[in-house]
Order: sequence, then structure tokens, then C-alpha cells
Amino acid sequence: MPLSNDIVLRPRFKIEVPRYNEAVLSDFQNAKATQSEFVVIRVEEHVFIRLPKDKQKFWSPQLHLEINAVDENSCVVRGLFGPKPTVWTLFMFLHFLVAGLFIAFGIWTYSNWTLEQNFTIQASVTILMVLLWVTLYFVGSFGKASSINEMRALNNFMYEVLNLKTS
Repeated sequence: MPLSNDIVLRPRFKIEVPRYNEAVLSDFQNAKATQSEFVVIRVEEHVFIRLPKDKQKFWSPQLHLEINAVDENSCVVRGLFGPKPTVWTLFMFLHFLVAGLFIAFGIWTYSNWTLEQNFTIQASVTILMVLLWVTLYFVGSFGKASSINEMRALNNFMYEVLNLKTS
């Protein structure tokens, strides 16, 4: 599974496993008790794997798995790598705030331009919002790049529990 995609900030994957989903879920439940390198949380058909608090940094990823039964002999594991939900929510809030300010100041700039009034401040803020959005994108990319080793460790742990070879 390639983890080096430069565009996607939260990589997703899908794996078909030739075992019943309850058996896979119980393997993750057993792994929770037999190791201390990762925190494993199971909620129904969802499994969350993250680093312990003492090893976490601001951008530390978590792996969210959804394990759905296909039939009695197989299941599909859908995974999503991403930052902690609070970090992701803050990140998205900042993106929407910048987009909203860009639209508002863009409208204000256009209004002043059509009324032939001074619009340098509004245009400056509009351009600043574009620069801020680009900065947020690169900050997110840096966060992803700085946590690639942690993502690989989470990925390897998942493959160990599933008894599959890593790609």
C-alpha cells in the first residue's frame, strides 16, 4: 500500500481478507491485550489504532479501520490514516475560515472596484487569504510527511494482526 501520495492528506485503502469479520475483530481485541506499542480501541465494526499518549506528537496519525463482512468466509477492511480528530477539525475549520474570508473580501473588493472606490486593502486581504490557504496546504503536507514513519508502523502492526504480508 503506497503511503507517499503527495496530494491526499488522509490516505485511504481497502483490503479483502479471507476470514470472517468477527474473527478479525477479535484478533484486534486480543492484540490490544498482548502488546503495549499501540493503543487499540474497538467500537462495533470499527477499530482505531494510535500511538500511546507519551509517544504522540501534534501530527501523530491514527489508523481507523472499518471491518465489514462480505460473506461467512471473507471480509473487507477499509482503512483511513489521518491525524487525531481534534487536529483534523481544527485544520478544516481554518480552511473554511480562510475560504469564507476570501469570498467576503473578494466580493467587497469587486464592489469597491465597480463603484470606482479605493479597494487596495480589500484586494490585499483577498490575496493574503490565498497565500494563507497555500500555507495551510503546505503545513498539512509537512505534518503528513513528518509522520510517515508512524504511519508505516501502524500499517505494519495492522498487517501483523491480519497475518498478511506487507506490500
